[in-house]
Amino acid sequence: MSDGPVQQRQSQPAVPLLEEQRVGEILAAVPERRHWRYRPRRVGMVWRSRTFRIVAVFTVLALCGLAILALVRDQTGTEGFLVGLGLAVLPVPLLMAAFRWLDRVEPAPWRNLLFAFAWGAFAAALVAILANSFATHWIATATADPSHADTLGATVIAPVVEESAKAAAVLLIFLFRKREFNGIVDGVVVAGFTASGFAFTENILYLGNAFGEDQQIGTSGVVSVTAATFFVRAVMSPFAHPLFTVLTGIGFGLAAASARRRRIRRIALPLSGLLLAMGLHALWNGSATVGPYGFYAVYGVFMVPAFGLVTWLAIWSRQRELRALSAELPAYAAAGWLTPAEPLALSSMRARGMARDAARRRHSLSARGNRTSPYGPAHAPPSPAYGPGPGHGPGPGHPQAHTPVYGAGYAPGHGQGYAPGFGTGHGYGYGTGRAPASGSSPQAGARTKAQAKAHGKAAARTVAEYESFATSLASLRRQARRGTAGADFAERELELLHHLWQRRDVAAPALTYAAQATGRLRLHRPPPGPYAHPFPPHTPYGGPGYNPYLAPHQPPRRSQ
Repeated sequence: MSDGPVQQRQSQPAVPLLEEQRVGEILAAVPERRHWRYRPRRVGMVWRSRTFRIVAVFTVLALCGLAILALVRDQTGTEGFLVGLGLAVLPVPLLMAAFRWLDRVEPAPWRNLLFAFAWGAFAAALVAILANSFATHWIATATADPSHADTLGATVIAPVVEESAKAAAVLLIFLFRKREFNGIVDGVVVAGFTASGFAFTENILYLGNAFGEDQQIGTSGVVSVTAATFFVRAVMSPFAHPLFTVLTGIGFGLAAASARRRRIRRIALPLSGLLLAMGLHALWNGSATVGPYGFYAVYGVFMVPAFGLVTWLAIWSRQRELRALSAELPAYAAAGWLTPAEPLALSSMRARGMARDAARRRHSLSARGNRTSPYGPAHAPPSPAYGPGPGHGPGPGHPQAHTPVYGAGYAPGHGQGYAPGFGTGHGYGYGTGRAPASGSSPQAGARTKAQAKAHGKAAARTVAEYESFATSLASLRRQARRGTAGADFAERELELLHHLWQRRDVAAPALTYAAQATGRLRLHRPPPGPYAHPFPPHTPYGGPGYNPYLAPHQPPRRSQ
């Protein structure tokens, strides 16, 4: 009986195996894709698609927005909804401008901030209205005391639900936008935008209900309920909701600045900030129940000092980011990537703005054929590069015809258009094809004022981009010192250096001028030009012996 299976296996026909030598013949016989009978399974590809994620987020926010607007309109009526909407939108630009000003050093992408605002206005507000209504109704049913249910819901349920819903937006950006969330300022700004959106929707509801109450009792003007509600919510306490949620944002910011190996700290800090936000929110909501002067007592004793303390902390954090620029960037200046004056100028908001204005004037005048330089006589530009193609620059023998080396076989961007008249044609381009000659060229005389203005705006934008990349580079280096940069530190550093090098021909002279004009760089005698001497050859980035603290003209020391 043991031979039966063997004989059965031997009686079955053998399945032929394709030989490796016939691989060319096999591949040539594969039908076209539209005739395939077997198609590869796309496991998880939909969820990994960036387009799918964007569409999903917008769809969820849009559905939440429609639902919350329908609920608010149902409670306030059409006329009350429109009045509330018109009044609630007034403090929004002030709040956005305040948080955006705070984020000027390393601005967060607008997509993150708009997502945070939309989440607060739609998703968080919808969750808060539904959860608060359900909880209040349940308490009123369980206790048979509707007035007690309203008080308990406002002081206990609402702070927990609302702050948790708003904190979800900060958590999402903290988890999925780690590169753009790395400190206290980022947490404050994201939380502020989220709470501003939430306050916007909540103000529509309160102001719309107040208008409906005025319609019933017949009051109007400054003595109306609508005017009193607007004064309390939009004039006296527009920063109330942002202040609560900013405490949560500070916790997330401190967690982002902590090393990744400290997991307990990275979890405990956001939770502590959330608990503080809930506590202050509960105190604020309960102030109206402790007597006629309870609101003013809580406002003066708790809200104003807390607002001042948070404001001081945010401004101190912004100044700390500027100090990080002056502490981290000199290493790159010593290695030849930056000029010595750039870290000084980049660590001053006044010098940054002056550099953008100077670049705008300089390139606007250059586009008109005017050889006057706003950088002063010491920074008069040399003859501009003028050639047949986009970004055509000097030949190999020119003293400024230097090309940095980033690694094996990689040389960064040759000009993408207009090479702004510093004699180097490999800089960041504007797309016009060539730099104008000084007055003698017919093309230079035919340039319109609008074109010259466009060149000036492009130069100012290039300097702004340079400042942003330099700030990100300093922040990345600071994260590396803290152990929070991640395993892709070298790739990110290389990319930032590449972006800086592409724009340095426009930005470096402007920043040098700004450093001198603001007194941050004092020279005994003015140099003959921004780049009077050719840059020394650079050590291959990432190659053998590379050291960012080592000047490129100094060979690395060899171990004996």
